[in-house]
Amino acid sequence: MFKSDRFFLMVVSIVMFSLFLVGCGNGEENQPQDEVVTDENEGLYIVTSFSILNDVVSEIIGDRGTVDYIVPIGEEPHEYEPIPSDFQKVSDADVFYINGFNLEEWLEGLVQNVGDVPTVEVTESITPIKLEGGDVDDPHSWMNVTNVITKVETIVNDLVERDPEGEEVYRENAAAYIEELEELDGWIAEQVEQIPEDMRVIVVSEDAFKYFGEAYGMETEGIWELNSHEEGTPSQMSRVVDVVRDRQLPAIFVETTVSRSYMETVSDNTGVDIAGEVYTDAVGVEGSGAETYIKMMEHNVNTFVDGLTQ
Repeated sequence: MFKSDRFFLMVVSIVMFSLFLVGCGNGEENQPQDEVVTDENEGLYIVTSFSILNDVVSEIIGDRGTVDYIVPIGEEPHEYEPIPSDFQKVSDADVFYINGFNLEEWLEGLVQNVGDVPTVEVTESITPIKLEGGDVDDPHSWMNVTNVITKVETIVNDLVERDPEGEEVYRENAAAYIEELEELDGWIAEQVEQIPEDMRVIVVSEDAFKYFGEAYGMETEGIWELNSHEEGTPSQMSRVVDVVRDRQLPAIFVETTVSRSYMETVSDNTGVDIAGEVYTDAVGVEGSGAETYIKMMEHNVNTFVDGLTQ
């Protein structure tokens, strides 16, 4: 979508949200049924930018608050267009947690129109991997489990500042979750060892596994670097086809938030099967087996091992 189109949609959303607020002022009978209602006695109301971060925050806050997110599962967060109810969610929030690293450029515009809602980038203590050219941060830091542990520490410290009475709960929940994440980190390293060294290559549409590759000793290849840079040009396709052929890889993969058509073209031109779907920008829907960050990562690793050890 061209930038002018995005600007137009953003303006329309802001206008609709303003009209929505005016309508709310005309009496309770005009309030929509799905309006978020918060109560000071119900704890913090937290909004996150996307489902993966939502799951992480939920593990920390437990029953002491409510967590919601903006980008629906199944949609990629790079180019999501906010709708009026998104403005309402953020406006009602006690704090808005975002990934940062340029993942939510459009959401930053949203925040500017909902008042003084605190916005916290949970990657503030993480060193980014740069995309080709060296000027743009790769936002997919959650693909390295140790980065998620760092995010947990950032989030729990922020929560304690906002709700000191909940410190014991937050820190206990965070400690228990970090223990699970450390186990996951070690498990991933063990699983990757099962893949022959010359087959440790992840080929997908968006090169979203750079942090994973750096952490666990795998090479990564994508047709493009970010979904917001999506092109799929003949030269990009040809390069990936050559990689798959030259490395004689037994499998390629496709993301749940990207059209399968690109990787199907690679498969058709190489004779290499798509071994399965992997999760990059969102957790899975209910019943998928990838409903949480931990389950999502376990699914991805199992899919890589099964595909690359054929």
